[in-house]
Amino acid sequence: MKNLRIKYFYQLIASHLSILLIAFLILSLLFVRYVEDFAYQDKAEELESYGQQILQALEQSRPGTGIQSFVPILRSQNIDFIVFDQQSRILYPVSGAFPTVELTQQEWGVIEQGETLVVKRDVDRFESTVTFVALPYVDNGGLVGGVLLASPISGTSEMISELNKSLLTTILIALAIALLLSLLLSKMHVSRLQRMQKATAMISEGHYDVNLPESNFDEFGDLAEDFNQMAQKLRQSSEEIERLENRRRQFMADVSHEMRTPLTTIAGVIEGLRNNMIEEDQREKGIRLVSDETKRLMRLVNENLDYEKIRSNQVELEKEEIEAEELLEIIQEQLELQAAEKHNRIIVETEPGQVIYGDMDRLIQILTNIVRNSIQFTENGQIVLRAYSTQEFMVMEVEDTGVGIDVAEIDLIWRRFYKSDLSRGSGQFGLGLSIVKQLVTLHNGEIQVESEKGKGTKFSIQLPHKSHETT
Repeated sequence: MKNLRIKYFYQLIASHLSILLIAFLILSLLFVRYVEDFAYQDKAEELESYGQQILQALEQSRPGTGIQSFVPILRSQNIDFIVFDQQSRILYPVSGAFPTVELTQQEWGVIEQGETLVVKRDVDRFESTVTFVALPYVDNGGLVGGVLLASPISGTSEMISELNKSLLTTILIALAIALLLSLLLSKMHVSRLQRMQKATAMISEGHYDVNLPESNFDEFGDLAEDFNQMAQKLRQSSEEIERLENRRRQFMADVSHEMRTPLTTIAGVIEGLRNNMIEEDQREKGIRLVSDETKRLMRLVNENLDYEKIRSNQVELEKEEIEAEELLEIIQEQLELQAAEKHNRIIVETEPGQVIYGDMDRLIQILTNIVRNSIQFTENGQIVLRAYSTQEFMVMEVEDTGVGIDVAEIDLIWRRFYKSDLSRGSGQFGLGLSIVKQLVTLHNGEIQVESEKGKGTKFSIQLPHKSHETT
């Protein structure tokens, strides 16, 4: 069986009206009770006031003489009274117009203590429901009787009935106004929820360009602000995922292209050797070519692994203070033969005692990649390795006299597998400079490139001193 669903709009109206009805009911009952008690109390006080006057008249004259003047006044207000003695016998009026009054023992106890007996509502001892008071009549310090005054409550009941009608009318008008306001407020809240529902549906369909109106008025405004922040983060994540997917496709295409050439070369040479298609004097050259291409593939795989480790923060640096002269001479010795093949010289220029703070292995990797790149694009020239200190940084420079880089290409050389312009020949930057950029950033440093077409290129690396290193 399908669960019963009630729209939030109707839930709001029902909750508002329920609260109002309960509040009105409680307030009405309390108000009516208060007014009723007040009316009976007021009537009792009025009767007690007349009773005090009658007692004063009794003290000044004999019963039945001085109190005659009160009769027309009290009857005009629908009040009857009697004077009785200690044995409950009626002394006035003598005609017995008032029924015999039977007071309970508890009520007599109140009178005997010299206190006024007040009964706000009595329905048993009189012909109609009345309010009555009985005042003790004391003479020479002793109780001799009392005065009882009674008034029907019909007038009070009529007043309370009229009050109840007016109160009911007021409640109905207030409920009508409250219902109208509830409809407006509920519609406003539901419309805001509906906007959020539509925005959520758009998010679920992959449309993240949604924006809800924000306000500081209530929690709906805070929710809208949080929703917009969520949508923005989802949009950024979606864009990042799309960029990563595009990079993945490009990476696969680049790797496939980079590996195709050496694999084709290796396969061709091996096939030629197996079928004796390569002359004896060319076999050594073919084997050397296979070896070079194999090393190229291994370097490509290692560079990819390094690049991904650096990007995913899996590389931890072991920093130490390194002699700059020693570091540059290591690079010079490792790449001197490779530079000589293109008739280049590697020159080290640094003052003794200069210290670089960094990871020795990673700094060698950085400089090796840059110098190899310089060797690739320099012929019959020189490559200068330089190190010097400033107040905040230790600067390492690799400057060559090669063909240079176009200004438009400088910002592009950090991309993976970026190939130079055809006018520079078949050279390419591969992954080397991408790794260099990442490793320099990992050292909290910066790398800059200055180049002029046909005159050479200079790479400048700035690494902070140990004393300026930020944690």
